[in-house]
Amino acid sequence: MIDRLRGEWQGFRAAVAGLSPNARRAAVVLLAATVLVLFHLQVGGRRFYTGTLDNVLGFEDPAFGSWAWWFGMQGVLGFVVPALILVVGFRWTPRQAGLGLGDWKLATGIALAYLPLVIVGTWVLSDGAAFQMQYPHFYGAKESWTIFLAYEALFLFYWIGWEYLWRGFVLFGTAPALGAPLAIVVQTVPFAILHAQKPAAEAYLSVLGGLALGALVWRCRSFWIAVPIHAAQMLALDLFATLRARTGATGIGLDALMEALRGLG
Repeated sequence: MIDRLRGEWQGFRAAVAGLSPNARRAAVVLLAATVLVLFHLQVGGRRFYTGTLDNVLGFEDPAFGSWAWWFGMQGVLGFVVPALILVVGFRWTPRQAGLGLGDWKLATGIALAYLPLVIVGTWVLSDGAAFQMQYPHFYGAKESWTIFLAYEALFLFYWIGWEYLWRGFVLFGTAPALGAPLAIVVQTVPFAILHAQKPAAEAYLSVLGGLALGALVWRCRSFWIAVPIHAAQMLALDLFATLRARTGATGIGLDALMEALRGLG
């Protein structure tokens, strides 16, 4: 039996040794991404912060601290750690790791074309009572612009971590071994699975969104384009919901917008 197990182990080692360097790096990337997601779900959550860490960050409002913890952990585990693996561990250049500017002219043009759609769409959505109750997720952000800006800055760090983990680390980390088309599919799978608890329409649309964002990032050769596409939606929705809460503005017309904007004062 021992000889049998030894033979299986040697066969496994031979199979691993026979992998190309790109294939070994892809395996490291996929395993690391899995561990990072599990760690964030277990240790980076708001309940863990309030229940186990007892407001270790020392914020006056522990509820805000829990959001800061969640956003910050996603930024560290999704962006900082994966970037170090590729740049320091694999000794890749920032461009190889998807961290460069890439085709910034194309990316800027797409972002500028997309933002007006986001602004109009989120303004309309913010008129719904359900959205006003849901956004911003931390209700205290509606009561103070200082807190709102701090909350949104942390949320931006969250989006950088969220997008880099899939559209940077996994996409660029597996493409040399799998080829770009398959790497785009691979990064879509866990991204969509993590939307399982979302409403059905959003969950299924995440498959299409993951493929589209992956293709766009690969075309631009930079993950940065994905950040404003995701972050701008949440920032605009948070802002409009906050303005409506502060002013009581209802409706989607120009008069309602002018009334809501008074909340900036």
